[in-house]
Amino acid sequence: MRTEADDAKQQVRERIWDVLDAAGAALDQTTRGRIPNFKGSQAAADRLGALSSWQTARTIKAVPDKAQLPVRARALEEGKTVFMAVPKLADPRPFYLLDPALLTAPPAEAASSKVAATIAPRVDVSELRPVDMVVVGSVAVNRAGVRIGKGAGYSDLEFAFLMEAGLISERTVVVTTVHSFQVVDEELPSTEHDFGVDLIVTPEETITCPTPHRPSGLVWEHLDAAKIASIPVLAARAPQGKE
Repeated sequence: MRTEADDAKQQVRERIWDVLDAAGAALDQTTRGRIPNFKGSQAAADRLGALSSWQTARTIKAVPDKAQLPVRARALEEGKTVFMAVPKLADPRPFYLLDPALLTAPPAEAASSKVAATIAPRVDVSELRPVDMVVVGSVAVNRAGVRIGKGAGYSDLEFAFLMEAGLISERTVVVTTVHSFQVVDEELPSTEHDFGVDLIVTPEETITCPTPHRPSGLVWEHLDAAKIASIPVLAARAPQGKE
C-alpha cells in the first residue's frame, strides 16, 4: 500500500530525473526509473579514493548500479573485497562475493554486475566479513544524509538485513556517489526503515552528513507477505504471522 511518503519521494525522483535529463548530465539516454549513471562518476570515485576512510577499508558492500562501477573497479584494483546483492535478493545465497585474489577477469570487468554474476560465487551472510564501507547509489540526497533511491527498496532491505547480522555497525561508513545536481538543500521524506549516508561524494565535493539515521534492523511491519515470500533470506527469518 502506497503512503504519503512514497508519493512525496516519487515527486522528488521525477524532478531530479527531469533536471539530469534536461542538462545532459547522464551517460545513458535517460535517467528515468533508475539510479542515474551520471557523468563524472569516475571523478567521484577518484575523490572517494583519496579519503582516509576509503584507504583503510578492506571490505566494501556496494550496489550493482552503473554509476558505482568505477568505485567497485577501484576497490578490486586496490585489493579490497567487494560484495553486492543478487538481483532482488532472490536467492538463498543472496550476495556475489568478489575476492580480488581469486578474480578470473580484470578488476574493471569483474566489477560489472553482468560479469560478476558469471564469475563470482554466491554466498550466504555467514560467509561475509564485517563491512568497513557501504557504497550506495541515490536519485536524490540532502546534506543531512537523507537519500532517496529509485523506489524498489532493496538497498534498505540489504542494509537492515546486514545490520541484524552484525556485519554493518556504527563504525561502518556509508557513502553515496552522485552528480552535484542530485544533492538538494531541502528536507526529504523518509521513513523508519530508510538508512542515511555519512558521506556524499560528487565529482567536485565531499559532504559530511551529521548523524544520519540508521535502522536497527528490519522493520517487519513495513513488509508485506508477498515481498517476504519473494526473498528467501527474509522468508526464513520472518516472525510468526508474516510468512
